[in-house]
This record gives sequence, C-alpha cells and structure tokens, in this order.
Amino acid sequence: HSSAGGPPLDKPRAGALGLAPMRFQCRRAIVLATLATTFARADGPPPWQRTETRAPCAATTLWRNPYFGDLHVHTRFSADAYIFGTRVEPREAYAFARGGTVVLPDENEAQTRTARIDRPLDFMAVTDHSEWFGETLLCATPGSPVYDVELCSLLRRPEPDPTSQFATTVQWLFPAGIPNPPPSLSFCTLPGVDCDAAAVSVWREEQAAAEEAYDRTAACAFTSFVGYEHTASPLGRHLHRNIIFRNAVVPPFAKSQLETFAGGIPQGIWSAVETDCLNAGTGCDAVIIPHNSNLSEGMQLSDPADAAEALRRQTLEPLIEIHQIKGNSECRFDQLAGAGLGGTDELCTFEQDPLPHQGPDATALPIDKYPRRNMVRNALEDGLGFEQTLGVNPFRMGFVGSTDTHDGSPGNVAEEGWTGGQGNNDASAANQISREIRTNPGGLAVAWAEENSRDAIFTAFRRRETYATSGTRPVVRFFGGDLARVACGSASFVHDAYASGTPMGGELGPVRGARSPRFAVWAMKDPGTAERPGTDLQRVQIVKGWVDAKGKPHERVFDVAGDAKNGATVDPATCTPRGAGAAELCAVWRDPTFKRRERAFYYARVLENPTCRWSTFVCRSAGVDPLSPGCAAQAAAAGAAFSNCCLGPANDAFMDPVVQERAWTSPIWYRPEAIARLKAWVRFGGAPGRDQLLLRVTLGRLPPKLDLRRQALTVRVTDDDEIWAVTLPPKSLRGGRPRRLGGVRRVSLDRGAAVLTLRTGPLDLSHADRADHMVTVALAVGTFRASHTRLWVVRGDRLVPGGR
Repeated sequence: HSSAGGPPLDKPRAGALGLAPMRFQCRRAIVLATLATTFARADGPPPWQRTETRAPCAATTLWRNPYFGDLHVHTRFSADAYIFGTRVEPREAYAFARGGTVVLPDENEAQTRTARIDRPLDFMAVTDHSEWFGETLLCATPGSPVYDVELCSLLRRPEPDPTSQFATTVQWLFPAGIPNPPPSLSFCTLPGVDCDAAAVSVWREEQAAAEEAYDRTAACAFTSFVGYEHTASPLGRHLHRNIIFRNAVVPPFAKSQLETFAGGIPQGIWSAVETDCLNAGTGCDAVIIPHNSNLSEGMQLSDPADAAEALRRQTLEPLIEIHQIKGNSECRFDQLAGAGLGGTDELCTFEQDPLPHQGPDATALPIDKYPRRNMVRNALEDGLGFEQTLGVNPFRMGFVGSTDTHDGSPGNVAEEGWTGGQGNNDASAANQISREIRTNPGGLAVAWAEENSRDAIFTAFRRRETYATSGTRPVVRFFGGDLARVACGSASFVHDAYASGTPMGGELGPVRGARSPRFAVWAMKDPGTAERPGTDLQRVQIVKGWVDAKGKPHERVFDVAGDAKNGATVDPATCTPRGAGAAELCAVWRDPTFKRRERAFYYARVLENPTCRWSTFVCRSAGVDPLSPGCAAQAAAAGAAFSNCCLGPANDAFMDPVVQERAWTSPIWYRPEAIARLKAWVRFGGAPGRDQLLLRVTLGRLPPKLDLRRQALTVRVTDDDEIWAVTLPPKSLRGGRPRRLGGVRRVSLDRGAAVLTLRTGPLDLSHADRADHMVTVALAVGTFRASHTRLWVVRGDRLVPGGR
C-alpha cells in the first residue's frame, strides 16, 4: 500500500483493503487473495474531480486507505514561533514530515537541539499565522529598512526569561486581539517600508515550499497542502481557524484578522475565502478548520444569526480540530467535583486545560460555570437543537487532530522522548515541567481516501470521512445504516458497509419501524515501530448525542467492544505497559435508546491500554517519579521547576501521570427528514445521448418550513463529476412534464409518503463512470440539504445502488 506512515507490507491494513477484523496470522493469506480485485477497480477514472495536473497514483483503492497527517504547523514565519527561537523554514518542516531532521532552539534560543519523526507522515500543511507575515520577514532579514528598529530587535532577541518573553509577545501579537486592529505594526508606515509586499513574498514562499514537497509522481508518497492560520484572538479568546487549500490555485494574499475584522468573527474570514477563492472562478477551493474551542470561552462556536448563516458555517467549516498541543476539546468532566459538562463521561478529563481561555483575566472555573460550547460534543448537541428550530445544523463538523507545533516539527507526537513544540519554552526538562506541563504532544488528522493525492484527500475532508487521534496511529472504520449483511469477520465487511450504509461523516435518514440503524465499528492497533511497538487496544465506545422533542440535549457513551476491566496498566517501576489488550476490535451494534423521531449523532471513540504520559518520562529523567509515594521529596531535591511532577488526580482534576491514547471518528448524523431510501438507476443506451436516469427518493418527512410551491428544488447526482443536475421551479412537482427541464420526462412528489420520483428521457450521462464506485444523490431546497452516498455497481447496462 502507498501510505508512508502505515504498517509494513507483510502486515497490510486489513480494513483499508476491504477486509474485516480477523486474527493477524490469518490476514496475509486473505489479503493476497483480495489484492487483485481491490486494485483492479482502480483502473477506471478516480471517484473525485481532478483539479490539477499530476501522474496517476500507482496504488489506489476504491475502498480507501487511512492517510495520517498534520494540518497545523508553524515555522519561523509565525511571529510567535520566531519569538520562541524557532528558525525552521517551511521547506524544512515538509522535509521533517517525510523523515528528515530539524534543528531546534535550546532554552537560550541557541540552535543546538535536533528532532526527527519516528515515522513519516502521508500529508501535511504549513499553517503559519498570516498576521504579521511581512513584519516578521522584514525584521528577520539583515539589511531590511526596519531591521534595527526596536520592535524588530525585540523579535530577534533571545528571551530565556518567561516574563520578558511575554512582554515581547504582547507587543507583537496583542494588536491582533483588540477591536479595530491596526492594519500593520507601527514601523510599516516608515518611508520605503512595504509590509504588504513582504507578506506577499512570504505567502509565495509558503506556496513554493508546498509545491516542492508534493509528490506528483506515480509513487504518491507525500501530499502537501497550501494553508495558513487566521488568528482572531479577542482578549486572548481563541477564535483561530486554519484555511487549507485544495490545490496550487490560492488567493494572491493570505488575508488575516487585520484585513477581515470589519466583517466580524468568523464572518470576515468566511467572506474572504468565498470572495477570493470559492467564488473567484479561478479553480480555487478551500476548507476552514476551527481549532482550540477549549480556549475560546464559548465564542469559537457561537450561535448562528439565522438559517442562512447556519448553512454557511456548515458548508465552509466541515471539520474541527478536536485535539492538539494546547489541549483536548471533546468533552469535559471534573473528577474532583464528580460532575461533567452535560454528562458523566469520566474519560473527558483527558488532556484538559483548566482555563477557559488565554486572556489576562483567565481563571479556572467550576464545572457549572465553565463555557458549555468550549467543548465540541456540546456544540454537536446544540447543533441538533438549531436544526430543530432553524432547519439547519451549523455544527455538522467532522473531526481531525493536529499538533499546532511551533517548532516546525509536524507529527512529532511520541510521548517518550518528546522534544516539545513551543521553541525555547519547552526546550529543557525544567521548562517542560514548570512552564508547559499542561500541553501535550498533540494529535494527528486521518483521512480515508482512495489515494495519497491532494484531490483525493481534500475530497475526504469535504465529505468528513476523517478521524482524529491523540498522536498514535490506530486504524478505525465506522459505518451506519441498514448494514444487514455487514458482519465482523466477513471478507466483504467494507464492501457491504459502503453499499448499504454511510461512513463516518455521513448522514442517515429515518429507518423503517422503531429499530435503530446498525452501526459497524472496526479498529486495529497502531503497529508502532521496531523501537516502540504500538499499544494494545482496550475498548471501543460509541458516543451518542441527541435532542428530545423539547430540544433538550442528552448524551450517552456505550462500550461496544473490548473490556474496560482487562487489567491492563503500566509497570510503576519501568513505565512499560503491563497486561494484555486487543490487536483488533470489531462490533455491529444497535442503539438500545433509539427513538425514530429524535435527531442524533454517533461517533466512535477507540481507547488504547494505559501508558505513561510524556511528562512522566521527563520527570523521571530528572530523578522525580510521579508514580512514587516519594514524589514530593524527590521534587524538592530536584528543584522547584519539578514540583509539577507530583500533580495528580488526587489534587488536580485534569492531571494524571498515566494516560490512555485514543481516536475519535467523525460523527454520523441521524436526521428524521433526510433521505431514508433510494431506488435509482442509470441505464446506458447504445449510442451517445440515449442514456436514461430514474430516481425515487424517499424522505423521512418533509421539513415544516419546506414549501415547494414557493421554493425551487435542486437535484444533483455526482461521482467524480456531475452526472446530472436539475433545478425544478416552484409548483413543478404536481406531476406531469415540467417543460423537459434537465431532460426530465416525469416528476412527482407524494407529500404523504414524502417520495420524490424523477425519470428522464434520453440524455448524455457519459459522466457516470461504468465501474463500481461511490455515487451521491443530493437535494437542496432553500436552506434544506439532504444527501445519500452509497456504492453503486454495474449490472448489465445499468449502474445501480449496490445495497439493494
């Protein structure tokens, strides 16, 4: 297989090749028997639109591979990273992701340390802060007209003392966090100084570095994306967003908070991306990924003004970064108080920052005062409520993780021997423990894609077929739907799941009767490396959130595979894992609390056996053992910097020397008004223009605000291209012939049964690939959206959904 970050060839990714979980010793024979059919299907056109010129990948698969990456990486062009002593260039960061070495600052900002990733990544984006792009370049370039001004000297001056470093950071970054921020720093108004031109130079350098790193050969070994971070920080509240572009066509200027503030947050950056990219007619495409909602005081995921704004957010922001170096944003539970933020999930203590934001007035809050929408799970629940009242869910977000490294070291997430990610702030053991113990190595983004190319992986972002990890590399599949023939251990597990259900990130319409849809989840442990083998899996959970008829949110966590009481722990003497877990886990599950009329979401959470946290390894290197009863005495002997080593769950709600690494799949949404069933076919004629299409779409119920007498209905059928589309004007769904729009011969809507039927006359449907592949049928009326994506298969002269 093509993934640089995956297991060796003699232990291929069973799930990626359409195989179900089975014993490791059985897998190889079945994989070899399956390879021919798996890769033979790749000979046809790709099931996504090609937007760039490149060699076709030698290895692609209809069943999609998991590709591991990092979409949040800072280099020397980020002002804060430069202040921390980081001098890594974007080209060096991309080289690091592929297995190279970077040079890092020590506590005095001297470039004396090095780091190397344990395993290469499959994809990556440098996302430097666009605020002060040009100013940072000018201040760092000897001979520039502002090189010797005071602000530039402060930027370059080594600052081992945290107090003086903070003062420099405030002078540089605080202007971006105030109302009506200045368009640039003060020295940009000096004669002969052009900070905007310098910013464009940096932006071009970022593009050039990404292009040089991108493997356009048939090997498809590494994918780079052009990106940047838009860093809105009103008084320390993190409203940050990463913008990731699909291909090399990007706006001429990376607009920052300084240029977009007047449009509001986040509306300003939304408008910039729409105007300069999505609607520019240049072939530009992008997704926006919010991050660190845990430090936003609830402002990152704010209420939509109306249904139109809710749909805008859903469209522009299909993903959210749920885990990174500054903490986890899934959910929150205060184990000292014995209470959670909307639930009783004790696993929500994982890598939590006690503060609700990073402003000067930040203080730890009790659980009943903590901002609810700092946590993604709560936002997902509130999104269901908004859909109930507005008809649109603004928080329909899939999950990714990343590092947010400010060392230019993407994917540097190994707990043991972690070199840090904040420049000189965590360059020594003393700094790591005294100044950055609340941080963690960060996470990874995983995309299920047919091949390792920009178009394939970006399309996975757009459809939300992604998952996040806390840094390790388990492989996780998650499907929902009818799944009647899906069974753990079946060699056709993935084929049957794609044919009769939707993967992570998708949606389900209502089921027949009262029984829950089925959900199938499969996980394989991170194989690790020869030096550091991966950790066994403890269990798989399915997290459910829903709203009742009154709009009240609820949540519940179900253990569906594995054993929470398997006895696994760590050896307190050596920190090595002790006890057995599972190499693979699988379950096909129904929700025992399911109610047909209640909208809900489901996502899988995969937990590894316990391991020592990174800080435990660092403390032990200094002679302080967080697992020892004598920790306090050892810390007193080692020095005040190591007193934090002895924090633990008995005295701190969010600190534990032992952690459980994990993964979170993007949710699957259950929507009572979405597409319940689809009967369809494309019939290929014997000559051009003689093809025909039939669609019979059954919705669960028509949304109350949907009025087809006054609103047009758009129907689209797509794979890599648009196979067919039509917009039916108001009042056209009374049966009969709607003036042959889009070749439609007959259209009708049975409002009682909520069944839409369309049949065309002879058409040219040659964009429909004559091969088994994924096809999407989508409906749009006003702000209402519904889609149905399944595997369609060729049967004689027809292309039909494969799950019937």
